[in-house]
Amino acid sequence: MKPLGEPEIRKSFVNCSKGEAKGLTLPARAVEIPWPELEFLGWRDPKAASRAYVVLWHEDEVVGLSLRAADQPTSRLKSGMCGFCGTVHGLADLSLFSSRRAGQSGKDGNTLGTYLCANLQCCRYLRGKLQPDAIQPAEHLTVDERIARMETKLHRFVTQVLETR
Repeated sequence: MKPLGEPEIRKSFVNCSKGEAKGLTLPARAVEIPWPELEFLGWRDPKAASRAYVVLWHEDEVVGLSLRAADQPTSRLKSGMCGFCGTVHGLADLSLFSSRRAGQSGKDGNTLGTYLCANLQCCRYLRGKLQPDAIQPAEHLTVDERIARMETKLHRFVTQVLETR
């Protein structure tokens, strides 16, 4: 991912107010973020556990999404799969995130949701820098192929958030 500065990150958000974007807590100083190892920057807000953010380059523009994490499910299922990277996690490490749609649709209350790694560290799981607790399905894809698959899913999600209906 091409490096971004704090002003670019804050200005990128398409589904929250300028005031919300200005007040959000960044994951680290921009110079400390390992940009070459990321396809997107994702983090949970340490001051508000239900808030999360994703920032990425999408069609040559920086797009930031404000997300909300749902309460942990009380399902009998024991594991689930991230909708971006395909990593299998126990339910404690997987969250349902919803994103207000951009524009009037979002102001009208329309959202889009998906299950993701609760810590939003998909890029690190794909590169083997983090190991999930759950047993992973056998795959014969290279790391680059897995990253390409995640990017396809990620950009599809962003496109759906940006759609005006």
